Amino acid sequence: MGQVNPNKGNYRITGSVADSLTHQPVEFANVAVLDPATGKPVNGAVADEKGRFSITKMGAGRYDVVISFIGYESKKIPVVVGSRKDLEMGTLSLSVSVKLLEEIVVKGEKNLVEEKVDRTIYNAEQDVTTKGGDATDVLKRVPMLSVDMDGNVSLKGSSSVRVLINNKPSTITATSVADALKQIPADMIKSVEVITSPSAAYDAEGSAGIINIVLKKNTLEGMFVNADGSAGTRGSNAGANVSYRRGKMGVSMGAFQRWQYNVISDFHNEQTTRSDKDTLLNVQTNHNRSDGLNNQFTLNWDYDINAKNSVNVSTRYGQRSMNAYQDDLLTNTYRHDSLINSTLRNVKTIITGANLDGSIGYTRDFEKKRRQLNMLAIFSRNDQNLEYTSSTEQATNPADLYRYRNVNNGFNQETSVQIDYQEPISENQMLEFGGKGTWRNVSSDYTYYKGQGDSGPFVPSTAPGLNNNFNYQQDITAAYLSYSIDSKSGWSAKAGGRYEYTSINAHFEGQPDLSIPSYGVMVPSVNLTRKLTKGRQLRIAYNRRIVRPWLQALNPNLQASNPLNATLGNPNLKPEFADNYEIAYKTNLPKGTLNLSLWSRYNTNDIQPARVVKNDTIISVYQNLGSEGNYGFTAFASINFTERFTLNGGIDWIYRILRNNSNVAILNTTNSGFTQNYRLSGNYNFNKGWSAQLFVVFQGSSFNLQGYRTGVNTQSFGVRKEIWNKAGSLGMGVDNFATPNFNVYSVLDSPYVSQRTTSTLHNFIFKVNFSYRIGKKLQEKERKLKAEETDN
Repeated sequence: MGQVNPNKGNYRITGSVADSLTHQPVEFANVAVLDPATGKPVNGAVADEKGRFSITKMGAGRYDVVISFIGYESKKIPVVVGSRKDLEMGTLSLSVSVKLLEEIVVKGEKNLVEEKVDRTIYNAEQDVTTKGGDATDVLKRVPMLSVDMDGNVSLKGSSSVRVLINNKPSTITATSVADALKQIPADMIKSVEVITSPSAAYDAEGSAGIINIVLKKNTLEGMFVNADGSAGTRGSNAGANVSYRRGKMGVSMGAFQRWQYNVISDFHNEQTTRSDKDTLLNVQTNHNRSDGLNNQFTLNWDYDINAKNSVNVSTRYGQRSMNAYQDDLLTNTYRHDSLINSTLRNVKTIITGANLDGSIGYTRDFEKKRRQLNMLAIFSRNDQNLEYTSSTEQATNPADLYRYRNVNNGFNQETSVQIDYQEPISENQMLEFGGKGTWRNVSSDYTYYKGQGDSGPFVPSTAPGLNNNFNYQQDITAAYLSYSIDSKSGWSAKAGGRYEYTSINAHFEGQPDLSIPSYGVMVPSVNLTRKLTKGRQLRIAYNRRIVRPWLQALNPNLQASNPLNATLGNPNLKPEFADNYEIAYKTNLPKGTLNLSLWSRYNTNDIQPARVVKNDTIISVYQNLGSEGNYGFTAFASINFTERFTLNGGIDWIYRILRNNSNVAILNTTNSGFTQNYRLSGNYNFNKGWSAQLFVVFQGSSFNLQGYRTGVNTQSFGVRKEIWNKAGSLGMGVDNFATPNFNVYSVLDSPYVSQRTTSTLHNFIFKVNFSYRIGKKLQEKERKLKAEETDN
């Protein structure tokens, strides 16, 4: 048995690959089987997302098994195949490959976009063009995601997504995803993961899937300091992070600050309201500007109690403030082409708040490989105070010369406890189950004030329905079970079910509880994967998701900073349900990869804003408006033309059909439309530490039940120069250089209202950025520490 048997046999080599420091699986590590005499490969495999690999059809003989992955030292292990049918190599540890000059950390490069079995990963830390921006700028570049002019994020055409931070929920995203993204500096983000077919272990919320924002964290031994700063024409960032890891313990802390200023746009609106008695045309124009300040502070600690037990604690605290101005909001009202009224007003909105996220996690490994127990407790609270003041400066009708103020103070709090357990049934089968309890509490205290005279004090309004305190409690109990199997033929399957029971208590101050029934829902998920030859892969998936009403949709406070366009929440909303189907295919190109996906999503109890006309005012009230179907095709390619030049590109084609199924014939509405999104990015590495990146995105129109809105085009170009032996870098970038002033059009049509809105965005940005990192190696101290542990 001393020589390699060139003929294929029925023997198998199995094992798993893990990081030597963190003991976490090394996903998609390369495992090659070499002929020891020639060094040529005779077989091989790629580890799965849990680090497991299985190499089949091996002949008897002696081989060298080589484990490798980007950023790690390769490991070669001689093996003998043939003494038994399956050769289990156990857990193979890879050491991080870092070259430490006395004070310098040199990190390996990753591809900008990575495709894994169940998710797409955008490595934001490799993107030069987002430096000096916020999380909104990062998500614009992620395949399958789109971001509109207001910062709202959509996945495969749906804004109903579950956004996690470090794989954990946060109330900062539950209140408003758009506002939350503006508070996270891009320099804090390591990567963004898009999960379109979550397993049963994930919460069932989010009809389109899950977006997980992974923040930067150091796992290397020693002390490391990172500092980043940027300054631009519309925003600036400053941040620092210190981490220390020695032996069993690691701790890190960071502070980040982002200033926003000179954010400006122009607004033009024409809306016609019709009734049996009258038809009115209102024409509005104004100039918008805003500024803000966001702070983030983080503290993380982890400790390996022993080889089988570990704990981790993480906290994040943020503060924010924003001022928004509608300057010279001119409203002209016409009846039969005759001007009957004109008002000129100024509106100022002030938003302040703070958020706190904290978690404690525990992991227990067992003697039996891959058996694991995880426990996690999370507390999250987001406080927000919103105040806007509207003052009429001029008016044709003296009765319109008034001032009013709306104050809305509220909070969103969530506490959860979950337990997850996995048990390997055999070498290729896994059983996972767990449970979770979530307790949410939302409060909205709102008051309208009317100003006395031109400059007198504001006193509470006596109009009914404008002042109250709304409390909403939601308790969710969940349990799940999933089973996965990997066959020798290349097929793998993971199927599971998750049951969630929701109970709700809601009431206005001084009033009886609202009658909102409790409900339970079973959400199944199935993922089938077939590994084909030459690295090709086919995946078929189905899952059911739920969309619970969010705070903005529930909040009964009338938001009317523009008196002709108000929004109103609905505490009686029911949950929305979605069924997702997907077929995905991945293949290797001569110098890259190509990913294709056909998918569909069907929603019932669709939560959408319905436009209600009251006199000449449009009030958008959230309601369960029937159903919608989405059918899409997604393609993404990544090509490494040379070691220096990489190109990434993708397309999203989506056809959307919406129906409100109204019993009133005149209100029964159907709308449909085709959305096209295109993105292209390129990276080139020059000599002497110079690199450049270009990013371009085109977003097509998005459709709602009563109209559509055109998309946003974005371009970014950045260059970077590494300095001080790669310990630091200097860079500069420009955004929207081809479209410094860009118009976004919105169209709305119904039997009672027609609206045409033009928003002009002034988005040209120039910015410079700087980063510096330093690491103190502790090799000698590590040897002493290990010696002390051995002696003890």
